[in-house]
Amino acid sequence: MKNAGSLAAILYICLLNGCGQAADHPALIVQIENELNAGNLEKVKLLTDSIAKRYPGERRLIHKADSISQIAERIALDFSVTEESFARQLRDGIGDFSAVDRALWEKETWIEWRIINGEKRYFNRAASNLNLLRSFHLQKDLRDSAEARDPEIVFRKKHTASVIRGSDMTIPVVPVEMAINYTLTVEPDAVPAGEKVRCWLPYPKESHSRQQKIRFISASDENYTIAPDSAVHRTIYIEGIAEKGKPLTFSVSFRYKSSGQYFNPDQFALLPYDKNSQLYREYTSEQPPHICFTGRIKNLADSIAPGEENPFETVRKIYLWFSTNIPWAGAQEYSIIPNIPEYTASNRRGDCGMQTFLFISMLRYKGIPVRWQSGWKVPPGGKNLHDWCEIYYEGVGWVPADISYGLQYSEDRRIREFYISGIDSYRLIINDGVAGALYPEKTFLRSEPFDFQRGEVEWRGGNLYFDKWDYEMDIEYKN
Repeated sequence: MKNAGSLAAILYICLLNGCGQAADHPALIVQIENELNAGNLEKVKLLTDSIAKRYPGERRLIHKADSISQIAERIALDFSVTEESFARQLRDGIGDFSAVDRALWEKETWIEWRIINGEKRYFNRAASNLNLLRSFHLQKDLRDSAEARDPEIVFRKKHTASVIRGSDMTIPVVPVEMAINYTLTVEPDAVPAGEKVRCWLPYPKESHSRQQKIRFISASDENYTIAPDSAVHRTIYIEGIAEKGKPLTFSVSFRYKSSGQYFNPDQFALLPYDKNSQLYREYTSEQPPHICFTGRIKNLADSIAPGEENPFETVRKIYLWFSTNIPWAGAQEYSIIPNIPEYTASNRRGDCGMQTFLFISMLRYKGIPVRWQSGWKVPPGGKNLHDWCEIYYEGVGWVPADISYGLQYSEDRRIREFYISGIDSYRLIINDGVAGALYPEKTFLRSEPFDFQRGEVEWRGGNLYFDKWDYEMDIEYKN
């Protein structure tokens, strides 16, 4: 990737975070845009730093400049690998390869890089992603057999078979009770001693039949605020005071019960959509910048599922296309990608959230209501951040789907296609949408402006990005 991104999309992120109007000082904004698009991040930093001195009374403009400066810093962090280091990573990860091999990988855009301050810099995960992409495209038989032996996937397939056996499409089944201890630790001296630090940690949604019996246990400070369940992102807010030379730790503990659910498409009694309903209008609409109907996305969706069709068959066709065309790959931080679904469609790769943004965009364009859902996957030995979605079928209701889990290896179609209309019991639902306001509201640009999974941290001097803190989730399974 040669382009550092479009500032128009970056400014959209700023507007989501209360940074004022993009029209302020247009000549200066254009100058910063040109430098950002050229990868001249040091110049971007100088320009944005100068704004506070040149326009000391214009708080909105200063706030916006700070956000753009943060985006430039994040790009530099994600693309920090030199040519020499990348060559060494390739040799260590792949072994011998020829100049012809590398030229092919570059041509296929399997190696991700940008020009940063006049020098070629590789994405931090470019080498590991290349291995994944080569396996997906060139070693399918080996990949399938390896995944079939993966302990997490073996466990998943066995578990989903039990969800299918227990399901009648009306109630969640195979409940799992868990106790979670979530900890976020800010590095020593990331904030000056004596300063107040504001922290938002993940907390479970309560409005879902698949996620019940939420019980708060404890928090690192007794003065905490839990967001209302109606909030897009469910959080618990805690404050702390920085001490010199010491890490600052925030934590929350809670219990909940999570269940799986399977909707057998052979039993669907679908009705025509009420296209005048608020639900239909809301969940078939664009939500820029990352739920959108670009020309590429519309053409792709129409090529896979042309014409008026049964909505489930449209979903199934698009899902099957993903399974053979969009491999999972490690992602850049979302805040530095101007248009995630367009990126995923053009580069033919993406992590769970990137795939979900594209999947949602394609389905909404086809007139099928779909909404974002995310949080964590929490199976034994396999916990991680995770994104998926729910699709609305008239006459059936909201049906979960996980696009990045893909097909399972089974002769039984229900097991093989389980994640087109089912979900396992090992989930922690935190978000029912994207780009919602935090509770209480955050002052500075979020580290992740669209999703919320790891947490967010700031102080009066600005946001604390992911490189300034770490997080850990400990899970105790109760049954």
